[in-house]
Amino acid sequence: MGFETLLADIAADHKRLVVYASDTTGKDLTERLATRNLTVEHRRLPSLGADAFVVVRDAEGFHGALSLSDLLGFLAPPIHRPGDRESLSQAYRTIYDVLDETVFVSLDRRQLLATSRELEDRAWRTGRGRLDAGFQRADAFEAQADIYGELAETTDIDVHVYLPADAATAVDGRGSLTVHTEPADLLDRYWFVLYDDGRDGTQNCALVAELTGGRQYRGVWTYDPELVERAFGAVR
Repeated sequence: MGFETLLADIAADHKRLVVYASDTTGKDLTERLATRNLTVEHRRLPSLGADAFVVVRDAEGFHGALSLSDLLGFLAPPIHRPGDRESLSQAYRTIYDVLDETVFVSLDRRQLLATSRELEDRAWRTGRGRLDAGFQRADAFEAQADIYGELAETTDIDVHVYLPADAATAVDGRGSLTVHTEPADLLDRYWFVLYDDGRDGTQNCALVAELTGGRQYRGVWTYDPELVERAFGAVR
């Protein structure tokens, strides 16, 4: 199963948030959740005294409900994400099911670079595990070669880089890096950075974006260990 299937599955897991409120409370949710794989709809409550709430729906129908105040409280930074979701109330489990740190959006190269730096920084701070990164062109790798070389040399991270066959010589002199030139079809179409922390998965993260034309990409970044594992499965 490759990146194409992974992205298709994530895109298909689309949800709707229906906000029921008697005033304009929550009207900014559409903008605040613009990067999520969901749509936000608004319904007016007939009673001014009624508490606003949110209903979550997916392809199978009703998924859950929670108060609007709970949702807004969750979105207020800093966002704390516990490791054990089973310890949460039903309302907060609903939040995590919907906002599971998976983002599916259109991205340009500048945004992809910023997201890649965020994932690489997480790897730096953790200092162990495995990091895989794909580069569509030799010059793209050369711009980051020192960073990846230092990661491999100075941490306990097993660093793998994926390059077109004619760009593999760009790694010469950086012996700590493991170089792959396959699967070649991924290198033409996808920008990816995958990190596995090598332990409990709490630091795992992945960025997978498909080139859609010109300099635009459509893809996902996620901190969900299961999705990260699936992303690694596409290249191993």
